Amino acid sequence: QVQLVESGGGLVQAGDSLRLSCAASTRTFASYAMAWFRQAPRKEREFVATISWSGSNTYYADSVKGRFTISRDNAKNTVYLQMNSLKPEDTAVYYCAADYRYGGSSWTDFRSWGRGTQVTVSS
Repeated sequence: QVQLVESGGGLVQAGDSLRLSCAASTRTFASYAMAWFRQAPRKEREFVATISWSGSNTYYADSVKGRFTISRDNAKNTVYLQMNSLKPEDTAVYYCAADYRYGGSSWTDFRSWGRGTQVTVSS
């Protein structure tokens, strides 16, 4: 497993932007597909976006497509989530996840998780 630490969350207004970062403690970061999930109060954890090992492939949940962008810098062992045009319904704890396989969009597809960072969007 790989240790993951998220950062960049905060309180913003609707329409604002935020960039989340997730730093991975591993020498083999490029071997992991990465993803972002989120969990709002009293709701199940939901998939947001995933990126392949080199970053050449990405996949998004319909709810964030066109507003969020996932990217990675393998030299820095970091994956990012650029969030634009934020809405109150984007309020959640955002989690970074990693796994050797790419293509999963269920939380059960990922074996390593960070502790999360809170994003709150006010209306």
